[in-house]
Amino acid sequence: MNHLVTRALSDFSSRYLQVWCDADRGFPESHDLVGLDSPCVVHDSGDAVTWKPELRNPMGRLDGVEKGIELTLHDDIHAFYCSQFSGDMQAKFGEIELDLLQAFNEEDIDRLQQNILGHLVTQRRLKLKPTVFIAALEAEFEVISICNLTGNVLLETLGKDVRKVLAESVEQFLTQLQPVLIEE
Repeated sequence: MNHLVTRALSDFSSRYLQVWCDADRGFPESHDLVGLDSPCVVHDSGDAVTWKPELRNPMGRLDGVEKGIELTLHDDIHAFYCSQFSGDMQAKFGEIELDLLQAFNEEDIDRLQQNILGHLVTQRRLKLKPTVFIAALEAEFEVISICNLTGNVLLETLGKDVRKVLAESVEQFLTQLQPVLIEE
């Protein structure tokens, strides 16, 4: 766990778990993850799954994306998506509310790679600089992404060249992120 992004993600995950603990809720809970196998499942009641982030050792890579579009991904992208298995985590960056996207299991990694590949193909077709999304926002046409060229974290309007730098690095972004407890 010597990558800066891996450490920052692990620190954020710990802070996220602490928010659940402080609210006397135990581990994070999701109804969407019922029946899915994952190393991060703590308990599956059949109605809800409690989970906690689990470190992947060794860390994986998004090689399917790189091969599919013949593009080398920024190391921070691999570290962000492939250093742990986790459910998505709700957070705030300043006033921006977001769902920090994560891979729950190996099948999720495969699905994620297909979605990232589709995103990059669309960007290439529109002649936009390549980015990889890392968080979903309430507004469906906006995402938070990592610029593949610079490693900057951006607020991006999908399909347009409208991008605002939120943080100079993924590590900086994760450090400033505040966990939020959302009731399902």
